[in-house]
Amino acid sequence: MEQLPDVDTLISIYNQINSYGRTNGMVLTVSEPGEVRYAMTIREEHLSSPGTCHGGVVAGLMDAALGAAALSLAFTRGELVSTVEFKINYLHPVRLHDHLLARAHVEHAGKTLVVTSAAIECTTRGLVVARGMGTFNRYPADKRDFHRLLFPDTEPAE
Repeated sequence: MEQLPDVDTLISIYNQINSYGRTNGMVLTVSEPGEVRYAMTIREEHLSSPGTCHGGVVAGLMDAALGAAALSLAFTRGELVSTVEFKINYLHPVRLHDHLLARAHVEHAGKTLVVTSAAIECTTRGLVVARGMGTFNRYPADKRDFHRLLFPDTEPAE
């Protein structure tokens, strides 16, 4: 197997291909493998009623943060992750122009599964608006399309 780039390079590649995050104005920061921050500001297109954000937007940020924590750790072993399940508790409504900051970290990293948890804070109002927990499947990076981005001149292992 080819030598993988460092975690920072892999996160940079992930940010380039993550259309969902870009479209929603989400910004990922990795403190260290297994610990991330994901931020976004609520825009008009995120609303489900006048002035109130749709819960799916908050859930999307939660899934992204939980998954990024797992992914940043998986990258250290040449692996990727996919969501098995996640849960979210909505604690407060989110409003237009609120700035959200999700802080996520790995709780447990097993042989095939990674469990993460996160809190989403509305920094505009200084309160936690949601908490969540997720489970992610680990698999080798060379088994998926991501391999082509890392090693464009080689074929993935079968």
